[in-house]
Amino acid sequence: MKNQSLSRRKFLGTTTLAVAGFAVAADSAFGAPAYIKNLGKPNSLFNGVQIGCNTYSFRSMPLHADTVLQYCLDANLSAIEMKGDEAEDFGGAPKAPARPQMAAPAPGQPRPQPSPEYQEAVEEYTKKIAEWRANVPMEKFSQIKKMYNDAGVSIYAYKPNALGPNNTDAEIDYTFRAAKALGANQVTVEFPSNSAHTKKLGEYGAKYKIYVGYHGHLQQTFDMWDASFIQSAYNAANFDMGHYVAAGFDPIEFINGRHSHIVSMHVKDRKSKANGGANLPWGEGDTPIIEVLQLMAKNKYSFPASIELEYQIPAGSDAVKEVAKCVEYARKALGA
Repeated sequence: MKNQSLSRRKFLGTTTLAVAGFAVAADSAFGAPAYIKNLGKPNSLFNGVQIGCNTYSFRSMPLHADTVLQYCLDANLSAIEMKGDEAEDFGGAPKAPARPQMAAPAPGQPRPQPSPEYQEAVEEYTKKIAEWRANVPMEKFSQIKKMYNDAGVSIYAYKPNALGPNNTDAEIDYTFRAAKALGANQVTVEFPSNSAHTKKLGEYGAKYKIYVGYHGHLQQTFDMWDASFIQSAYNAANFDMGHYVAAGFDPIEFINGRHSHIVSMHVKDRKSKANGGANLPWGEGDTPIIEVLQLMAKNKYSFPASIELEYQIPAGSDAVKEVAKCVEYARKALGA
C-alpha cells in the first residue's frame, strides 16, 4: 500500500504537466511522435490497452454528435462508449420534455412529485420516442460512424435508454441495429433485476452478434453476472471497478476471475467502502487504476477501459480537460 500511494503521488506530480505541455509539443513534428503518427488523429491505445470514455463524462457540456467528437479530439480519445442522447438527436428523435427544477425535500419529508402536466408530457414523449425508434432508418447512425472513424475515433459501445423492461420489443431491436450501424460490438445497460430480461436481451445479442454489457453500481459482487452469462454467450459485464472498490471488493480479483466475460470496464477512482467511498480525481482514491491497466497490458485483455468522470470538476477546468488528464494518467501508467 505504501508503494502504491507513492507511485500515485509521483503520477499526480507529473501528469498535469504532461497534459499542459501536450498542446505545445503536438505542434512540433519532433515534439510528440506517439501522438502525430496518425496525422494528428487521436490515439488512446496504449501498450495494447484501449482507453476509451463514456460520453456521460461530458454531461456538463453541450451533448451533440459533433461536439462530443470534438471533445474526443481535444482529450486525445480514439474510442468511446456513446450514450443515446447525442446519436438520437443527430437522427432527428423527438425532444424529451424539460425536467422541472424542484427544491430538495426538507429532512424527513417526501420528495416533491412533478406536476400532472409534466407527467402527461413524459407519457406522450415515451410513446413518440418508441414509435421513432421503431421506424428510424439507420443511415444517420452510419453517418455518425463515418464522421467519427474519419476523425480517428471508434464507437465500441452504445447506451440509449431503450433496453429496459418497460421498453417495447421494437425499441430493443432498434438498439442492436443502431449499435451495428455505429460500428459498436456491444450495447450497455444498467443490470436488470429481472433474470427473464437478461435472457431476452441475450437472445437479441445472439441474433445480432452484439454483446450486452450489464453495468453495475454498488450492488456489484463477484458472482452478480454469473446467471446471465449462462443464459447467453452474448451476455457480458460492463464492469465498474470504481464502484466495485466502493462496495468493498477487490477489482483485480474480479478481473482475473471473470476477464473472459468482460466486454468493457468503467474506470473511476473511488475510496473503499471502509474509507467512505468518495469519488476523487485519479490517483487520490483507493482504486488500483495503475495496477489494473498494467494487468490488462501484461495479460493482453482486449476489453476497453472507459473513463467515467464523476468527481467534482475543479474551478477553472472543464470536463474535457479533466478527461484529458485521465487519458494522460493512463498513458503514463502503461508506459506509452
